Amino acid sequence: MQKVLCFGELLLRISPAPHENAAEKQPMLLYMGGAEANVATALAGWNVPVKYCTVLPDNFMSRHVIDYLEYKGIYTSSILFSGNRIGVYYLERGADLKSGVIYDRERSSFSELKPGMIDWDKVLRDVAWFDFSAISPALNQNVADACKEALEAASRKNIPISVDLNYRSRLWKYGKEPVEVMPELVQYCDVIMGNIWSANSLLGIVLDENIHDKKSKQAYLDHAEKTSEEIIKMFPKCKTVANTFRFDSADDILYYTTLFQGGKQFVSPEFTCHGVIDRSGSGDCFMAGLIYGLYNNHSSEELLNYATAAAFGKLQEHGDSTEQDVLKVTTEIANN
Repeated sequence: MQKVLCFGELLLRISPAPHENAAEKQPMLLYMGGAEANVATALAGWNVPVKYCTVLPDNFMSRHVIDYLEYKGIYTSSILFSGNRIGVYYLERGADLKSGVIYDRERSSFSELKPGMIDWDKVLRDVAWFDFSAISPALNQNVADACKEALEAASRKNIPISVDLNYRSRLWKYGKEPVEVMPELVQYCDVIMGNIWSANSLLGIVLDENIHDKKSKQAYLDHAEKTSEEIIKMFPKCKTVANTFRFDSADDILYYTTLFQGGKQFVSPEFTCHGVIDRSGSGDCFMAGLIYGLYNNHSSEELLNYATAAAFGKLQEHGDSTEQDVLKVTTEIANN
């Protein structure tokens, strides 16, 4: 059985408990997080065979984490045991990872990954898709080199590769700018997902700094199309580019996305809501939706609408990963 492989760091997330937990005298809640783990969890819930590759310490906490992954239907045989700790991050309830996060992942097991530690030929032997994100190479040069090693191995086997251009400015602290690292990795990718801002920060794609002043959805869509064309021109292996747009005003959310394939841009419906339960993991859910549609050979419009509805629905769930099933997502699309 050919599987999707998600590769990246698993993290534990600690957040203040919702007010309704006050009576239980439990001030904090613990969630399992990490972008690629969130993608894997979503895909497993949508009946896509998926396995997860990361690095964990050999201790009781890792065994509990692996039990949870396997309970979710994720294959865990490619997890490497090394190092001494699982990375942790702290996030205010409802906050955005780009601004309200505190990382405690120094010397985590994954951050100590180096080329040669993972047998990629063995890991990739039953893999039909490889997914990673820009969070991993943001940690240090060794991890960036390990990512390149994995991408080269997947490319030799003609495995499609997807990347989420997650930009975390608080992680790029080892003396290199993202544009010095990411283009070398993105050149291997068939699917590139992000937004016009992360494409600028990570790939050096030109950004209209005054785009917000135009106050026009069409201006954002035109910019997304231009950015997508530039990405495909810069990285010829890439055939699919997706851009997300989320605008927060007070408690109101406006969300829509674009997909560029075959020289044409597709635009999702708009989704709006008042109030968000948890912003974390929405982008991961969108990436999972893209992979779900591409893996199942859905049309461009169909896969975009599914991914967008799933990502929007994730905003109303606690924790980093989604519990939405296929029926719930398709119902969301029908009701929009």
